Amino acid sequence: MRPRDPRRLLPQKTDALARVKIVDEPESSAAAKGGATRSKQSAQIRLPRAELERVWTPEHLERLARTYWSYLTRISLGLMRVCYSETSREVVLLRKPLVLLRFRAPEYETSAEGGAVTWQIERGLLVAPAGRDDGYLRISVHRDLEADDASDEVTVTVSSEVANFYPTIAGWGWFARVGATVYRVTQLRIHVIVTHGFLRSLARLELEPSVVGALAAAAGRDRDDPGA
Repeated sequence: MRPRDPRRLLPQKTDALARVKIVDEPESSAAAKGGATRSKQSAQIRLPRAELERVWTPEHLERLARTYWSYLTRISLGLMRVCYSETSREVVLLRKPLVLLRFRAPEYETSAEGGAVTWQIERGLLVAPAGRDDGYLRISVHRDLEADDASDEVTVTVSSEVANFYPTIAGWGWFARVGATVYRVTQLRIHVIVTHGFLRSLARLELEPSVVGALAAAAGRDRDDPGA
């Protein structure tokens, strides 16, 4: 029997201001004998030029990151929450000490073509001992300026990538022989479904306010002192 496309399990939104198209099939590799995994999903978002210009700022990249965490909490019915500190982000199950994933504080990259926010993975219940302080989660946005034809609509590509991640569920030692399959049909499948849901939710162009507001504060300082 042919496996179902996980994207078909997602509800369709009708109150969209933009059109979202998932790009090809999910790109992923499951752990082999306790090794690292990689998963990347991308979507092309077609939206009015005026809407893009409104949100094409560094501070909206930070809001996009917050929207991802907010979606994770919402889709899990509140079972998973994100705890913020100056040095970390923690995804917890209900409350501490059940920390599923602990990330370092995000790192931002911005340019005229787009930007990326990267969280380095530190540890957590979902991270195997070999993967501590390794791997990352990255959300990136890219705009092809050369293909911009000055029409009323433009296209941007949004990607979510997890790389060099060592899942606890994949195991190690003798169990790693079957652990890769266990990971692929459970945790990886859930991750793909959640990521596609997040990408499709961007059609509403509703970005959550940032909890920290680091890029917004930086933008404010630049406006106050253009020569800085």
